[in-house]
Amino acid sequence: METKSPVPSTSDKMKSVKAAWDKAPAGAKKDAALKHYQAAEKAQTAKNDGECNRELDAASHALA
Repeated sequence: METKSPVPSTSDKMKSVKAAWDKAPAGAKKDAALKHYQAAEKAQTAKNDGECNRELDAASHALA
């Protein structure tokens, strides 16, 4: 039987994306990521984990 790596919780993902955002240099990518991160915070407050994860993925992608 294969063991799958555990899926990170939404709060763990928030911390990870925030850390990446903090380390990113200023510029358009960081600004775009901030908008997605703020949307993720709102979704998390509304207990909408699906939307929160989508926004966190978008923030990560914007920083890449």
